[in-house]
Amino acid sequence: MAKDYYQTLGVNKTASKDEIKSAFRKLAHEYHPDKAGGNEAKFKEVSEAYNVLGDDTKRKQYDTYGSTGPTGGNPYGSGFGGFGQGQDFGGFDFSQFTQGNNSFEFDLGDIFGEFFGGGGRRQRVKRGQDITVDLEISFKESVFGAEKEFSLTRNSSYKAEKIKVKIPADINHGETVRLTGAGESIKDGIAGDLYIRIAVKKDPLFRKEGKNIVADISIKLTDALLGVKYPLKTLDGDIELAIPEGTNSGEILRIRDKGVPIDARHRGDLLVRIKTLMPNHLSKVSKKAIEELKKEGL
Repeated sequence: MAKDYYQTLGVNKTASKDEIKSAFRKLAHEYHPDKAGGNEAKFKEVSEAYNVLGDDTKRKQYDTYGSTGPTGGNPYGSGFGGFGQGQDFGGFDFSQFTQGNNSFEFDLGDIFGEFFGGGGRRQRVKRGQDITVDLEISFKESVFGAEKEFSLTRNSSYKAEKIKVKIPADINHGETVRLTGAGESIKDGIAGDLYIRIAVKKDPLFRKEGKNIVADISIKLTDALLGVKYPLKTLDGDIELAIPEGTNSGEILRIRDKGVPIDARHRGDLLVRIKTLMPNHLSKVSKKAIEELKKEGL
């Protein structure tokens, strides 16, 4: 019975080339025998399936005949389709098999020769170390995203390079942005990756709660009783917040669509929590006025 390569990769027969590649990358990373808990047999199966479905000609033959040709046979062809001969395995990114921050070598001859019986010369590929740097951004930049630039030394020449990174919207303190191939650059090898650890400056007024932004403001007792137009700085500019009369301390006023971006058209809300300031000292006039309010049951 012919092997079901679509089932092996967990994709539909109508899957696009990108979907097939994505499924293979995920499974190859999961089953790679160099990883703890890896599975050499499964790694072989998914690699075999990708070799066929990732090639337009072989996939067409497989869909037509249930193999890679009218007479079946080895799906890789003679010599394992050139693997072990310096080909790049369909653009697959082997950088995900790195071991921490250490320089790491993997042997394409071992992976595709030993597992599949393919011949060919062995090719050793060196990989530079991964680099981790810290980058501080403002609260506003963490909400809306930003493009940042900084200098980094990537090789033994100690010559600093300008690195540009696009910080995505709604990023949190401590999260990491990865730039593939922007790590240590080495001669006759592939560069490591750059990991940018984000530090978000604390804002004196705002904080995030999910997709909403929360602000605490303090108003006078008289403003709480009578209402007030409160000047408020938001991440979108200055506004006048209408605080209605009789607002209780701890009450939250919602300003819609002034929070964290959800998608291109939608955002969370800005939640303003009201705190009423009680006077530390009352004049005789103030006390008399309050007494009158007390008589009215207020």
